[in-house]
Amino acid sequence: MTIPAPRCAPLLTYAAGLGLLLLAVPQLAPKPALAAPLDAAPVEAGTPGDSTPPSTPSETKAWAATAELYGFLPIRMTGTTTVRGFSADTDLWLGETIPLIQMVGSGRASLEYGRIGVLVDASYTQLGDQASKTTADGIFTGNAQVTAIQGVYDIALRYRFGDPETAIAHAGAYSVIPYAGVRLLHSELGVKAQLRDNSGSGWQWQSEGNLNRTWTQALVGTQASVFLTPRLRAFARGDIGGFGLGGAEDLSGNAQVGLGYAVGNSTQVNLSWRYAGIRFNNGGSPDNGFNTDQNGIEAGLKFFF
Repeated sequence: MTIPAPRCAPLLTYAAGLGLLLLAVPQLAPKPALAAPLDAAPVEAGTPGDSTPPSTPSETKAWAATAELYGFLPIRMTGTTTVRGFSADTDLWLGETIPLIQMVGSGRASLEYGRIGVLVDASYTQLGDQASKTTADGIFTGNAQVTAIQGVYDIALRYRFGDPETAIAHAGAYSVIPYAGVRLLHSELGVKAQLRDNSGSGWQWQSEGNLNRTWTQALVGTQASVFLTPRLRAFARGDIGGFGLGGAEDLSGNAQVGLGYAVGNSTQVNLSWRYAGIRFNNGGSPDNGFNTDQNGIEAGLKFFF
């Protein structure tokens, strides 16, 4: 004889299953994190106990730029100005040059995308009457005054090897940046001279002449820097332009070496020794031309963007 199951059996089975589910839910729920002690100090990035390294320059920054305002003070400046075959020699020290300055301005900048970029460098100097000595084929000697306006303007393409240019970087970070482009030069030179005969005859002669010329040169150069500490870097620069393409004599160049120190996250003070020279002569008859050699101190304030 079969005994029918009680009608309440499905309800008992359902209740038993629900009880088991309620017991399992607390075990599956995530456990709350333990509260940090009240006296625990927060961990900063870059300190022991934190795996996050301190921030460093990143190559992912597509665009970068620099701008520098600088002043060049030649400790000694020598030169010869030749107008219609007549030459006047100049030899000035820093104390003699400063009173002659009538106008001066200079600056350089760069813009880079990835590793490829462009740079510009512009300087303008206007000097008043410079006391000079005159010569003309070694026959005459005398006194002269030379006025000078000199503008030098560079624009070039560049390519960077090494790390990005920054005001602050880890010790050993370096960059080497060769460049090539065009140099534009503008010179206005005036000579007022008084000659006398070396033979003692008392013969004298006065003359005035002017040279005004603007010309371009092919330009190649390299700049490089290396960080000695995170804020102190050593740098050097050298370039040459002309190669005799613009006249019988046509050459210009710079050589520079110095130190830079970061005074902020994006600002650097630079101090360096610099040589700058220009040679030009048209090779005509009579000839016109000039040459200058300047050795001195350059100080600059450089910004990184």
